[in-house]
Order: sequence, then C-alpha cells, then structure tokens
Amino acid sequence: MRTRKLEQIKQENWDIIIVGGGITGAGILREAANSGLKVLLVEQKDFSWGTSSRSTKMIHGGLRYLKSGDVILTYKSVRERENLLNELPGLAKNNAFILPVYKGKRFQKWLIHIGLIIYNILAWKWRKNIFPKKELLKLTPSIKQNGFQAGFLVNDGVTDDARLVLRVLDEAIDKGATAINYCKVTKLLKSNNNKVNGVNLKDMETSESFDLKSKLVINATGAWVDNLRSEIKKSNSLKIRPLRGSHLILSKDRIPLKHNFLTMHPKDNRPVTILLWEGRILLGTTDKDHKNNMNEEASITKEEIDYLLEAINNIFPKLEIKKNDIIATISGVRPVVDSGKKDPSKESRDYAIWKEDGLLTVTGGKLTTFRITALDALKQAKKYIGELSNIEKNKNIFSDYDKTIIKSILKKEQVIRLQGRYGRHFSEIIKNAQDNELKLIPNTNTIWAELRYAAKNESIVHLDDLMLRRTRIGLLLNNGGSDILSKVKKICQPLLGWNDEKWQKEVDRYLEIWKKYYSF
Repeated sequence: MRTRKLEQIKQENWDIIIVGGGITGAGILREAANSGLKVLLVEQKDFSWGTSSRSTKMIHGGLRYLKSGDVILTYKSVRERENLLNELPGLAKNNAFILPVYKGKRFQKWLIHIGLIIYNILAWKWRKNIFPKKELLKLTPSIKQNGFQAGFLVNDGVTDDARLVLRVLDEAIDKGATAINYCKVTKLLKSNNNKVNGVNLKDMETSESFDLKSKLVINATGAWVDNLRSEIKKSNSLKIRPLRGSHLILSKDRIPLKHNFLTMHPKDNRPVTILLWEGRILLGTTDKDHKNNMNEEASITKEEIDYLLEAINNIFPKLEIKKNDIIATISGVRPVVDSGKKDPSKESRDYAIWKEDGLLTVTGGKLTTFRITALDALKQAKKYIGELSNIEKNKNIFSDYDKTIIKSILKKEQVIRLQGRYGRHFSEIIKNAQDNELKLIPNTNTIWAELRYAAKNESIVHLDDLMLRRTRIGLLLNNGGSDILSKVKKICQPLLGWNDEKWQKEVDRYLEIWKKYYSF
C-alpha cells in the first residue's frame, strides 16, 4: 500500500506540497483539499511525532494570554475552543479546572474573578466561576489547606492531541488530499529566477529519492522550520526559539482526584496543570530553552522532574508523590518566535507566517487555533495558487459521525469516545472486531479493536507509531506496555505484514525509544 501511494505521488502535478505532519500541516491540508486543490503533505517521521503529540492536551482559550493583555489571541482561542467542543464530543471534552487561591499570593480573589468573567464573556457563555470552599475541601481532602481562600472554575477542554491530528488528516484525505509519513524533504527545488517550485523527497524506509514539482511549498515543520528556511538566501532575520515542555504521567490510584487542577508553581509562579487524562494524571508543563540536538527526540531532565513534583506536592502535600509514582514522561519542543525575551514563558504563542522566495513558512500558534492558522496561511498563498473557493471560517471542520446503530457490549461513553476519535470509521472498528476485542485493554480506556483498525488503516511504519500515537497505551502502562506486546503481536502482526524477525526488531526499537525518551 505504501509503495503504491509513493508511485501515485510521483505521477501527480501538485498545487501545494506541505512539509510537516503536525496539527498546523494537517489543518492546512484539510482547508486546501476542501477548496479543491491538489495537495500533498509529507512528514519525515510519523504524523504528530513532534509537538502535536506532546502537548498539555488542552483545548483552551488561553487564560494566561488574557493575563498578559493579549485579548485578541484569547478571543480567537476561546471561539475555536467552543467550535471544537461542539464538533468533537468524545475527542474534545469540556473539562473545568479548579484554580485554588491562597492568602498572600500574587493573584488575589477579585482579580481572578474579574478575569474569569471576561474569559466567559469572550466565549459568549455564562458559567459558574466559584467552587465553594467547603465542597472543594470535602471532595479533595488532600489539598493544602493552610491559607486556602477559594477555588475558581476555569472552563476549558481536554483532548488527545495525536488523535486530533489524525482526525484532521482523515477529513483532508476524504476530500481528495494525500498524506504520507516517513518521507523527508532533503532540499528545495528552485526555478531559474531562484523561486521555490518543488522539493526533493526521500523515502526514509527505502532511501529512494525523487523530485516533486508544485506551485507552492508550505513549510509547516514547527520547531524545525529554520532548517528549510536556511536554503532561502533572503530569509528574514526572525528565528524560532525552541522551548521544551515536559510532562509526567502518574497513576490515578496515587492521586485520587475528581477534578482537574490549575496551580501556580511556588518557585516561579508559572501555571502548572494537573489533568485527568485517559485514566491517568498528566502533570505539566515546564518551559525551558531546548538546546539539544533537534534531530533527536526531546526528553525530560532531572531538574524538570523535580520542578513538576515540587508543584504537585505543594498543592497536595499529604500525597507525597515521588519519582517511583511516575509511569511515563513526555517532552515536546514548542515553536515560538524569538523576540529576545529573557523569560521563555513571556514569548508570544501566536502564529507567524513568512513568505520568502516562494516558500511559505507557518509556525508558532496553538493546538486550539489550528483552523485560523490554516485559513490565514492559504489567504497568504493567493499569489501562488489564486483565489480559493469554498473557504469559510464558520464551516465545520469535521464531517458527521457514523451514526449507524450497532449492538455491542460497549457502554454509551465508549461509543462517544470512539466516534470522536475515528469519525466515519467508527462502525468499521466495531464490525471487524474479533473475539474479545471490544473489551478494554487493562488499565486503559482503549479497546483491543482499535489496534486492529490502526494496523490495517493508519499508515503504521514502526511499532512506536502504534503504541505512542495511534493509541497512547505506551504512555499509560508500566514499562511502555511491554507486558501486553504478545497480545498486540497476535492482533497486528498479520495486518502489518511483518515476519517474526521484523516484529522482534520493532519491539527492540520501540522499547529502546520508550526507555530513552519516555521513561524517567
């Protein structure tokens, strides 16, 4: 299937080639395909491999941006948050955060209250802001009580970022777009007047290289955009400042919370989220300049682990969370435009678009606002591809779910979850499930049938694609889920076409990746 797709790619004349398979590239692909363009997306590793599978998993309006005075970015984010929550029940879920406030802290009750009122007005919704003190202490007796004043509700959303990317890609493919992973752009092609008019593409699995021509190349490689921009002689002076954000995944048994929490770190007053996610606790994030080799996966440092543990133990001192409570870690590199600020947290999170000798670079931005970023990018591309039809900001991104009534052992919330993640393919997952594959993988919210569907349909090239991004079981289970790999093999090996030797190589590769980049 992959070989056939590559042969088809070579034969086409492309309007746009998008480089980068994260949420920004996926969003542009979907909008371009919806306008009838012949568009290709290429990713040198796996879809959502970079920042877009390592975020804080929030669909949020950016309350912190309101605090810094960026009302426009907050407004855009809030409106897109509401759109996603309405369109994607089961994948984007409305989930309030409790922000406890203590005496003597910088942000007093009245200031937070006013900010949340503005936040809700921007969403065109009135929502409860104050969580009663007695109720909070009753629900969360482990919370720090000394000096506790009040709990405020911050209404935001939670998602699975990697599955969101895959849903957007699927919508684009349904409109006629093409996307392929593990294909690297080795250089930009240029016309006689030195304008970019294509790429040289290398299949990372076979090392075969070939040229592709297009009217426009869009550089949507996130924190890596300066690699391609370096080939442009007249590139502007603005550069990316790679910032690492790291998270801990902890057992919910040790942290028995019923709500998400937002707290301020006692050391530097940065916001840290304590998030109920996939049956686990996701704790993050840090914000550090990433000076390591960008060709390697980011990984957490000892200092970041200590920083995050200090944050959770400050708000829940009775729990005494330690390193051996960590199931896995996630580190990603954010693409932030460098303005020279000393504090990384004060850099703007808004997106930037640069047009340089036929290369259109799109970077920065937020997971929540990917549609706005995509529409603006295509607006800037008119010079190369002309006016586009069928683009409207208020149109839905996602097609209706498959609402076929299927009798199964699944609970209602499981059906909604699967519909959110797989959209039009939901019924296929259920119908093709073999014996006991509609049961949950122990200690996760994932059913075995999702592995079968992913192995057959979702461009899996390596085992880590399946364990870390198509599903998240490698992040949710101890030792990366090594104990269930024999069952995974039984389901997936025939569909992937791997012999026993290939399977073992993939297991060894995956466990090495997990140990080096996802453990502590």
